[in-house]
Amino acid sequence: MRTSRKGSFSRTCACLDCVTNTCVQQKLSQNASQVYIQSFMRLQHGQEKQTQTKSSAEQRRKTGYSEIIKENKLFEHYYTELKIVPEGEFEEFMQAMREPLPATMRITGYKSRQEAVSMIPPLLMKIEPQHKILDMCAAPGSKTAQLIEMLHSDMDIPFPEGFVIANDVDNKRCYLLVHQAKRLNSPCIMVVNHDASSIPRLYFDQDGKKDILFYDRILCDVPCSGDGTMRKNIDVWKKWTTSNSLQLHGLQIRIAVRGVEQLAVGGRMVYSTCSLNPIEDEAVIAALLEKSEGALELADASADLPGLKYMPGITSWKVMTKEGQWFSDWSEVLKSRHTQIRPTMFPPTDPEKLASMKLERCMRILPHHQNTGGFFVAVLVKKAPMPWNRRYPKVLGNPDLFSSVAVLHIDMKCSVCSSPPPPKKMKLFGFKEDPFVFLTEDDPIFPPVQAFYDLSPDFPKLNVLTRTREGKKRNLYMVSKELRNVLLNNSERMKVINTGVKIWSRNTDGEQFGCAFRLAQEGVYTLCPYIRARILNISVEDVKVLLTQENPFLSKLGDDAHNQAKKLGMGSIVLRYLPDPKDLNAPQCPIDLCGWRGKTSIRAFVPRNERLHYLRMLGVEVFRDKQGKRNDGSTEIPEGSAEDAEGLSQEADLLEQEGEEMEQNGSESNANGPEPIGSTCDGSLVHVCLSRVGAELYRTVALREQDWTPLV
Repeated sequence: MRTSRKGSFSRTCACLDCVTNTCVQQKLSQNASQVYIQSFMRLQHGQEKQTQTKSSAEQRRKTGYSEIIKENKLFEHYYTELKIVPEGEFEEFMQAMREPLPATMRITGYKSRQEAVSMIPPLLMKIEPQHKILDMCAAPGSKTAQLIEMLHSDMDIPFPEGFVIANDVDNKRCYLLVHQAKRLNSPCIMVVNHDASSIPRLYFDQDGKKDILFYDRILCDVPCSGDGTMRKNIDVWKKWTTSNSLQLHGLQIRIAVRGVEQLAVGGRMVYSTCSLNPIEDEAVIAALLEKSEGALELADASADLPGLKYMPGITSWKVMTKEGQWFSDWSEVLKSRHTQIRPTMFPPTDPEKLASMKLERCMRILPHHQNTGGFFVAVLVKKAPMPWNRRYPKVLGNPDLFSSVAVLHIDMKCSVCSSPPPPKKMKLFGFKEDPFVFLTEDDPIFPPVQAFYDLSPDFPKLNVLTRTREGKKRNLYMVSKELRNVLLNNSERMKVINTGVKIWSRNTDGEQFGCAFRLAQEGVYTLCPYIRARILNISVEDVKVLLTQENPFLSKLGDDAHNQAKKLGMGSIVLRYLPDPKDLNAPQCPIDLCGWRGKTSIRAFVPRNERLHYLRMLGVEVFRDKQGKRNDGSTEIPEGSAEDAEGLSQEADLLEQEGEEMEQNGSESNANGPEPIGSTCDGSLVHVCLSRVGAELYRTVALREQDWTPLV
């Protein structure tokens, strides 16, 4: 499920080989515009499905792989006893668990595969542009991408006041997270690498004073046993045991507690797992509510996703050991098992306290109800500071408050344990990242850049950063004002993997054109509100020419664009298409492309994937083989004549750099790992793709498919 703007509509494959299942809709914008979530599921029928199963089994036998039997008697016994499945539906539930999981696509300006149920938590967070958001266990990043999209859902706000801090404990998985975030090119995302159960408390300047950063929204998608994913992770069938849940329960509580500690009063935290086990689900929520002493409450989210089928949370459950021994109450547990089984794994014994928790507001999605994976989600609202926070002042007068030692001391006292745990020293793994160095307003880089592009006076120079302290600055990046505040006040407290969107790249010998920096496509929508010169307005036909021909002569443009181009000097330019409301066949959204005005030709500096994205939006299909060559029988126009070579002498360096970006989808690698967020993937239009481009692309592509009909 991905967001698209009002006016787009859901369509589903109507061919005999496919069936559809899920379409979840969610309103995200405050401006009466609706953002719809489309989910498309494709699953083969009857004999074809059986044939595929037999074929895959034969293939495994030939290659020596043993076939995994989708049976686990302990699993069936456990969930039969817990009664999480309605009476009379258990066989249907088990049959669904044995079936392959349908593929689900989330569509905005680009398409992403994401399991349908994993799209639910961000939809329940009710995100607004001003919200400060923490994703505690973010990798690989599909939910993080949803959060960023929702933050940018208002087209009239190029720089939302809010931001997303995406965290993961695994350093390598953080780079998968960076790859996902790059596709959106938002200046409001930061990727950090910490243990979620002890993620450091951050600080920021507010009204000239340092204050603690509390988040408006927190996504707490904790590590889990994953028995709800059996349809796609078939290894779970043979590995499943109750000991997985028993071992993870304590970690899940610690992560959730750390989350609510950092949640602002009035904020929402969504807790989710892909497990059906109440030890990982209701037991964790009940423990949180009990420890909060009324500071937290479960929100009723039943009306937030109309049409979603789910089971309410349960209020009674038992605990089973891996040997099959059951316990109904903590008092029954032998002392020898106290390290394995904890009191928080059982439901509260006080009926009044249990009723006040309203655990039935939790939501458990069962696979057979809507042909999905299994999932659990609960929405918590913070009504007051946590009780252990109330006993300590929010900000102390100690000047050493903001040292790392003092922070560890404060976090230690915020523990819910009866005795304070020893402070943990922050461990750093993986690459040592290049520094994040913000430029000053009087940096010598700015005068020529400001004059060349005629930047508006309100251009936020202080938000521009680079990744080197010495030598020439190769790339310039931009972050939002709020993320700059966080970075400057917490650089020694957190390990930042990536932040910022690239807006300019150094052009070799570009000074002769008046500016040493050319525009970067990934940051063009962030930068364009401040650019008042070097803009060339083009038509739909001009866009097609620029994206299908490598280096077209100026004469290839329409008369209006040609006349404008002749008045521009050589160098980096913005190629801008503005929609014509009267031409309903043309894209009804603005498009900005980075370009280069040569002596007699013009070139669009748009990576290959993004070119295809725009061309398909315009109704032009361009097919390429694996080597990147066009195989539609057509040829591209050469890059100009010898006469043009002099005017394009500087483009060689640009082409070399851009070619590298195209081949690697924007992943400029160096010895110290990826550079800040900025991509050449086909989803770089974060301010546009979420609405107009996304809806337009969907209409353009879907309507031309003969087998697609409206969903009724």
